[in-house]
Formats: sequence, C-alpha cells, structure tokens
Amino acid sequence: MPGVRHTSFAPHVAPDTRLLILGSLPGARSLAARQYYAHPTNQFWRLLGEVAGRPLADMPYDDRLAALREAKVGLWDVIRSAERRTSSDSRIREAEAHDLAALVAGLPELRMIAFNGGKAAAIGRKQLPPLKDIAIVDLPSSSAANTRGFSAKLERWRQLRQALVNE
Repeated sequence: MPGVRHTSFAPHVAPDTRLLILGSLPGARSLAARQYYAHPTNQFWRLLGEVAGRPLADMPYDDRLAALREAKVGLWDVIRSAERRTSSDSRIREAEAHDLAALVAGLPELRMIAFNGGKAAAIGRKQLPPLKDIAIVDLPSSSAANTRGFSAKLERWRQLRQALVNE
C-alpha cells in the first residue's frame, strides 16, 4: 500500500534568526493540528524551553512561536513533501527537500543550524552550501521514538545556547 503524500509547514523565521532548528517532516499529529511538534510525547518544547530558559511546553502554541521569535529561534523542516504511511522517519519515501540554501542566505544573523534527528541531518546537510561562521549541530531526535532519556537529550541540546547569547 503506498504512503500518503505529506507537505511540511512554512518556515517560522525572522530576518534576525540566530538559531535555526530543522526537523525532517511533521508527523500525523502535527499535520492534523497544523503545529510544529504537536504530539504530546515529543520532547521538543521541553528541550527547547530548557535551552531558551522559557516554559515553552506550558504555553499555548501561538505564544510558543512568539517566544521563539523573541529568542531569535527559527523552525522549519528539511523535507518539503514526502510519502509516508506512519509518522516514523524511517517510513519517509520519495522525499523532496526544501531549498535550505535560499533560506539560509536570507538570514544574515544566523549563527547555528541544528538538525533535530538523524533523518533531518542526513537530508539537510546535503542541501546546505559551504557555510562560514555558522555552526552545524546534529541533535538526538526529540521524538519519543528515540528512547534516549530526556536528560541525555538535554545534555546535547544545551549546546544550542551558544547561538543565543548576546555578543
């Protein structure tokens, strides 16, 4: 049985974005809710809340996005559209990538690009041009499918703070 074709969201970025976090493709729950990382077991909002020093997981969605914009954090996905029968990244087929190079070219304050999970990194790194003075970080996925504990994930996610400090 073929998968259903899914399309990702528009980027949530501003010209002063310093940290860009890229996932693979929103899962079924996120697509239905039209919200990044909407599945209740996904640890994204808790992890990023710890990084940004804000209770993102406790906020309404629109307030989360406003807090990210204020913190100079952008969100997007590396896949524009793909076929998938379930929300698992391992089920992604026929992926069409976003033009990450064009997005990055329009973010003059960008300091760091972080890939949320292995699939995002594998696809996203191929889409980027050579970058000067922009750190690239591969993170453990915030998905509950990644069974690494929250504290172990957070240890790696804390490195994102480097992009958010004022210099």
